[in-house]
Amino acid sequence: MKNQEAAPVDRFRVVGVIFFILGLGTLLPWNFFMTAISYFQNRLNTTEWINGTVVPHREYHFSNWLTLLSQLPLLLFTLLNSFLYQRISENMRIAGSLVFILLLFMLNASLVRVPMNNDLFFSVTMATIWFINSFGAVMQGSLFGLVGQLPQRYSVLFMSGQGLAGTFATIAMLISISSGTDPETAALGYFITPCGGTVVTLLSYLLLRRLPFARYYFNKGKGLDVAPDAEGLVEESGSMKYARINGQGKRTSPKRTGSAAYSFPESWESAKQALLPKEQAVAEPQEPVPARKSSVWQVFKKIWVMAFCITFVFIVTLSVFPAVTVDVKSEFSGKWELYFIPVCCFLNFNMMDWLSRTVTSVVRWPAKESALFPVLVVSRVVFIPLLMLCNVQNRSHLPVLFSHDAAFTLIMLLFSFSSGYCVCLAMSYAPLLVEPKDAETAGALMTFFLALGLSLGAGLSFPLRAMV
Repeated sequence: MKNQEAAPVDRFRVVGVIFFILGLGTLLPWNFFMTAISYFQNRLNTTEWINGTVVPHREYHFSNWLTLLSQLPLLLFTLLNSFLYQRISENMRIAGSLVFILLLFMLNASLVRVPMNNDLFFSVTMATIWFINSFGAVMQGSLFGLVGQLPQRYSVLFMSGQGLAGTFATIAMLISISSGTDPETAALGYFITPCGGTVVTLLSYLLLRRLPFARYYFNKGKGLDVAPDAEGLVEESGSMKYARINGQGKRTSPKRTGSAAYSFPESWESAKQALLPKEQAVAEPQEPVPARKSSVWQVFKKIWVMAFCITFVFIVTLSVFPAVTVDVKSEFSGKWELYFIPVCCFLNFNMMDWLSRTVTSVVRWPAKESALFPVLVVSRVVFIPLLMLCNVQNRSHLPVLFSHDAAFTLIMLLFSFSSGYCVCLAMSYAPLLVEPKDAETAGALMTFFLALGLSLGAGLSFPLRAMV
């Protein structure tokens, strides 16, 4: 028999791969809509005719509204998730959300070939963005709580997957641009891709709950003292199930389909105790009782510095990306103009964001107790004026100081690397500041403050874009 304290082995790194896929799946909706801004802007800029009269062109500010309506539901539903996650089953919060996200992606793909006026198309698209991000918020908060119960390297893998989601979406967009097909066919192929990604994410989650390594840590996070090799140690005896005695002379509680475990029949156990010599008769061990979780406020007091850091990082990031950066124009004309924003803005941001999250598996500086970490986070505010002074068009107030494509690319590189690095550190440090039983609460709270930063940054993008 294995020692009861030793955790099972993550064979073939399957749990690590699954959390990488789950991380990728949580940010697929945001990234596929954001990377397709050019498609939406082009469709909303088409000329409309009513009774032979041209309808005056309307400015929809699509990138600003996309950012805001993606983050507001994330904030609201994450707040709900932070306080009510114990009242809703985990399968409903994660698997149910993925099913609804899949249906909404399918609806969005079908709209590519459906003709409708600009106002209606804008309204339907915004409603889809609202609901798809609402389900994404519930799922993301629950997954952060789950991964927080495992060793820290799994949090890093989860956030590396989130970083790769943007790269995945950008590559899909570049393929659609270079395919040479008509715009409608290219857009249809682009929006079908996340449907497949969502299906893979759902299947990965369903597999995760069956793996002994994951189940061991999930039970441990609930305060249950369950032997890691308990699975497979139950013997059948007629219609009843009895537990073996493990190598340490302790009973391993057998399991059934429901949430409670069978106990020994009272009459059988009483007879057994009566037959034993007095010195060998022992009291039946009590079933393990889950440890009582701390209140939300108690958990917050332990992680408030990390909550501030995650909020401020995303305020800076979302205030200019993508609302300002998507309007930067290349100095060079020709076919490169089609690829400039997908490559220098989105691919650059997402590759550096993913790389920075991956780096934290090797380097984690500053330490979670260091005062340098919040200082590093606040110093990122310098990127706001730097990006506003790039070649953003149209502009009315500020001058252009960084007109060359290389200058914009370099600023975006540093901007995105620092964003991903600080996010990954804050999200992985928070569960380490609380007891294992409170890791899910800490994860849900951090997701709320992440959403708060995204929402505040999205709101700030309107005046910042107007200032340019």
